Amino acid sequence: MSVVKINVLTVPAEQREVLEQRFASRAHAVENSDGFEWFELLRPVEGTDTYLVYTRWRDEESFQAWMEGPMKSAHQGGGEGGERPKPAASGSTLWSFEVVQQAGPKAV
Repeated sequence: MSVVKINVLTVPAEQREVLEQRFASRAHAVENSDGFEWFELLRPVEGTDTYLVYTRWRDEESFQAWMEGPMKSAHQGGGEGGERPKPAASGSTLWSFEVVQQAGPKAV
């Protein structure tokens, strides 16, 4: 059964572009991870400063392996002078779900 992880990020308006650029610069970093199924970065349209980072995994073990390997390494990388850049988000919460039903487009 697939699992979905949604990282809920509070991003001040002045940091939106920074956040999106950071994700763009790491594009395809997750796709080769064992058990990875889907990724989306969702930008808020109105009334909130909350971005959603949606990932879907084959199982919890695949997600945990990515968290302890590639994701951990990516977040420990330094910027200029070896310092980590200031986070673009001012807050973060991780939501976890199991996929119990799904549907796709009708085949034509």
